[in-house]
Amino acid sequence: MRTRYKALAVVAAAALALTGCSSGGSGGGGGGDTGGTDEPFKVIAFTSGNQTPIGAWWVKAVQEQADELGWDLTMIQGDFDFQKMNPAVESAIGQGADAIFDGYTDVASIGSIVTAAKDAEIPIFAMDSGTEPTDAFAINITTDQQGIVDQTVGEFEEALGGLEGKNIMVIGHDPHPGIRLRAGLAQEAFEEAGATIAGGEIQKVTSPATGRTEALALVADYLSANPDGLDGVWVGWDDAALGAAQAITEAGSSAKVTGVDATSEAIAGIQAGGAFLATVEQPWPSILDSVMEALLAYQEDGTLPSENFEAVATTLVTEANAADITPSDQLE
Repeated sequence: MRTRYKALAVVAAAALALTGCSSGGSGGGGGGDTGGTDEPFKVIAFTSGNQTPIGAWWVKAVQEQADELGWDLTMIQGDFDFQKMNPAVESAIGQGADAIFDGYTDVASIGSIVTAAKDAEIPIFAMDSGTEPTDAFAINITTDQQGIVDQTVGEFEEALGGLEGKNIMVIGHDPHPGIRLRAGLAQEAFEEAGATIAGGEIQKVTSPATGRTEALALVADYLSANPDGLDGVWVGWDDAALGAAQAITEAGSSAKVTGVDATSEAIAGIQAGGAFLATVEQPWPSILDSVMEALLAYQEDGTLPSENFEAVATTLVTEANAADITPSDQLE
């Protein structure tokens, strides 16, 4: 997928140079074709999640593509600190830009950036920055949360021989919009299939940084009080799922676990045939390609996407196909 985009970038850069549309100027309302001036297309890119493997990959990938295309790129890395990141992005907007690229930052956390961009008439292109359409973005491309739930719940149903009467723990994390949405959808799906939700509600991890240890404790404590009382643990992301799988293994339980992210450790756990049943690959390289194509169209002639939201399909990762999946923490 990366190779395909590199070819696209080279062709697009050549085409833009030939047509005299490679410029952006001082930004603020113009965008796209600026009449053949020699100024480079000016882009502000930012992410709050650069300390995660996917966020770090995104920073590197966007910087590489900007270099290939000859963009004037300002990259702002937020380190989950919005009090630091938001003013930095707003300051960059004040200095002018043609477009803004948001990666992995929930729209609910960047209201001041959205306002500043609208005031300056600079469109924001985004990936995984919310779970529903919003006029904050020219486009936001993310993954299909209902599809993720359908895949993982379906895998539980097959592995457990049906869900009627089964006891399933659901572990989520509310501050992350994708995890919050898919955890709620998972709870609904399990209950509709006749399963009981362990603990009566979604068990919520407080911080991604401690997700693994928190999930381990949640599952270990439940199994200590209810030996053999779990059939499965649905978890909204892999790191916490690995903690749940560890607790199950240490307790000698036969329960199974699913996660989301397709990390190296999760895939290894699936291949080992233990508690980790399945995870989900989210196609971030192809999503990046699509957002970059939208940015290139805007650079060329000011064209904006006809729709401002897209949710793309994901791939269920099981023992059958795990060897064919590139782990999300090894993207290049």
